Amino acid sequence: MKDAWVRIGALIERDMRRFRRSPTLVIVSMVMPLVQLVILGYAFGGNIKNLNVGVVDQDYREPAVRLKGMLNAVAVNAQTFKSIPYRDQGRAMRDLRIGKIDAVLNIPPDFSRYVLSGADPRVALIEDNTDRFSSSALTASLTELLDAYNAKPSVSRQNRKATLSVVEVYPYVPYIQFLLPGTIVLAVFVSCMIGGGIMYIDDKARGLHEGYLVTPLTKFDLIMGFNLAGAMKAILSGLVLITVGSIIAGIPNPLDPLRLMRMMALVSLTALALVSMMFLIMVRVNDPLVPRAIFGVLNTMLFFPSGAVYPISAFPPWMKIITVIDPFTYAVDGFKSLLLKNTGLGAISGDMFYLAIFTLVAMAAATRLFRRDL
Repeated sequence: MKDAWVRIGALIERDMRRFRRSPTLVIVSMVMPLVQLVILGYAFGGNIKNLNVGVVDQDYREPAVRLKGMLNAVAVNAQTFKSIPYRDQGRAMRDLRIGKIDAVLNIPPDFSRYVLSGADPRVALIEDNTDRFSSSALTASLTELLDAYNAKPSVSRQNRKATLSVVEVYPYVPYIQFLLPGTIVLAVFVSCMIGGGIMYIDDKARGLHEGYLVTPLTKFDLIMGFNLAGAMKAILSGLVLITVGSIIAGIPNPLDPLRLMRMMALVSLTALALVSMMFLIMVRVNDPLVPRAIFGVLNTMLFFPSGAVYPISAFPPWMKIITVIDPFTYAVDGFKSLLLKNTGLGAISGDMFYLAIFTLVAMAAATRLFRRDL
């Protein structure tokens, strides 16, 4: 029994020494959980702010001007939304469909006449309901605004109460559909983490990479080969999630060939961007425990700030900085447009451009840092 405890103690001592000799692993194990706590704490439950609402005034008389003044007051104080004037409703609807604005508030030509006559005046809120959090917050905010508008004393005995008519651009989007774009990107990321990170480090730990280094292959050849191999695995995972996940979530026409082709292009760019990022992170790492330790941390720092589970508009300013550089943000936004809005590639050209530039920069940096020696 005593000998058994001696052997166990020696094993514990060996692992503790190995832990101490890896400063990166120490930092990841002790400091990064705090980062994860902060990220998760601010990723959920924040107040949604700075939504873009296009205001189309087809009336221009005093009651409509007063309503727009109240809209501007809410935009300045509560900051739930920003009021953007439009002269053309068609232009506003086009911007709504491509994601430049979050809703359109239409004041009809006869609004003032109905207010003055007390004949049930209405304004229309046309909202992008693919994001249920933002649309619900916007509806509640404008409903409260109209309550305040109606509560103001009238200059006559006529009833001037205005009501809000909500028009949803897309069919009802359940939360499982809202989560699907993020789930697809997460599946691609897991495959990239394994193909572009863990397996490469394992090869180095086992000495298998030495066989690559004695060949005439250049650094670029090696980097490209590693990244393409990892991206191919990630693309397969993404395609499975796209098809099976769309069927499970109830996406309309999940096997539409044109939509599948567009998503194939996006999932390919996403895979290349994420596998290039993982290889850049792991290119100088030798300890096989490090990629496993930072897997959860990377998942938290990239997935939750991307808007996959909660709108970015609710995040604090410092957290929005992460969303700007996070490739997850652009991949999730692209898949939301393709899956929930059934848009074309033109609507996500900005997302695809960022992923392409991110891939080129990450691969160039990884090639620069790669050591072609034993």
